Amino acid sequence: MTLHLLVLGDSLAFGTGAASSADTLGARLTRALEAAGRAVRRTVVAVPGATSLDLDAQVRRAPQDADVALLVVGANDLTRQVSPAQGAAALGAAVTQLRRRGTDVLVVPTPDLSAVAWVPPALRSVVAAVCDQVRSRQTAAAEAAGGAVAPVAPALSARFAADPRLFSADRFHPSSAGYALVADALAPHLLTLVARREDAAA
Repeated sequence: MTLHLLVLGDSLAFGTGAASSADTLGARLTRALEAAGRAVRRTVVAVPGATSLDLDAQVRRAPQDADVALLVVGANDLTRQVSPAQGAAALGAAVTQLRRRGTDVLVVPTPDLSAVAWVPPALRSVVAAVCDQVRSRQTAAAEAAGGAVAPVAPALSARFAADPRLFSADRFHPSSAGYALVADALAPHLLTLVARREDAAA
C-alpha cells in the first residue's frame, strides 16, 4: 500500500535554498521512508514566506487522503511579527483539521533563529529565548490537537551555528547539506509516527 505524505508550511518545507528538488526536506524524507520499505507518494503544498496564519489555506488546498503530514512553520511568524498566541492557535487549528481527515501530523516548530548569521552576537541570547517561547506555545497547541512534535531545534541550532556551509547563499535558508542534516534529525520521528499508524491500522 502506498503511503501518501503531505508537506505543508513555509520555505523550509518547500525547500528554498536546496541546490535541487532532490535535496529538499520532503524529497529526503520520502527516500528515508522508501529505504524503510514503504512506497510513498508525496504532495507539497508548502509556500515560501508562509506564516502559521497561512496554514488554513494550505490545508484546504491539500488532498483529503494524505496518510501523514509534515508541517514545518514558525520562522516567518517571528520575522513578520505574528503574535505567538495567534500563531499557536492557527497551528492548532490546522492540525485539528488534518486529524479530522485521518491524517497523522508531525509538526516541526520554529527553528532557533539565533544561529542565523545576520543576528548580532549581542542579541542571540534574546532571539533564542523568543524562539523557545514561540516553540513552547506551538508544541502545546500541536499536541493538544493530536499532533506529534519533533523537538529537534536546539540540537540543530548548535550544528548550524558551528558550520556556515549548512546555510545557502542567502545565509538564512539551509543549503543542500543543511537540509540533509535536518532530514536526518526528523526521519526517526517520521518513521515512528508511520509505524504507530500502521500498528493502529493492524
